[in-house]
Amino acid sequence: MKNLHKISLFKNLSDEELKELGAYLAAASYKKKETIFSEGEPPDWFYIVSSGKVKITKISHEGKEIILEVISPSDIFGGVAVLKNFPYPANAVAMEDTEVIKISRKNLMRLVDRFPNLMYCIALQLGDRMKSSYDSLKNIALERVEARIAALLLKLAGKVGVETKDGLLIDMRLTKQDVADMVGTTVETSIRTFSKFKKEGLVVDADGKIIIKDRKGLAALSS
Repeated sequence: MKNLHKISLFKNLSDEELKELGAYLAAASYKKKETIFSEGEPPDWFYIVSSGKVKITKISHEGKEIILEVISPSDIFGGVAVLKNFPYPANAVAMEDTEVIKISRKNLMRLVDRFPNLMYCIALQLGDRMKSSYDSLKNIALERVEARIAALLLKLAGKVGVETKDGLLIDMRLTKQDVADMVGTTVETSIRTFSKFKKEGLVVDADGKIIIKDRKGLAALSS
């Protein structure tokens, strides 16, 4: 398996260790909108995104999809369920054509025993994820929609932002419905908020993606 050294989880392993590690890994591909696992399924696999994007979702009592997190290349998902051996607490769905590396629960236990630093790196990523989820829930509970959307755009820019001549490009396709699902609002409110942001020169659309023109302006809204 190529380019394992580019994955942050494995960055401290030697070439020899990476070669040994490869025997425990499997590759898989998912088409856009394909389900990788569903809430309640047994935690058979631990996943790392190689390319593409994955959304972690739950379905509300009203049947509405709520996006809890977007997983980008080099990020892990399914980790807590696998390590704690309880059913996946949410759904994982490919947002675009996506490649993943997956490790069976049995092999993951072997690997963290063989490479103790691996467990440390997993724990760090899971800690960051939990903090991010807590911040998102706090924003949904306490902040007005404009602040929640501004905070979301800045968060995504921090993960997948690319500097361009026009501004900071969020390098993933996001519909207004996706944004609404991620901040706990309606698509109509999401559309109105983006229209306001565009009029104020904070963001622009570019081929289905969002470019942040005024980071300070968004930060002021999100604080």
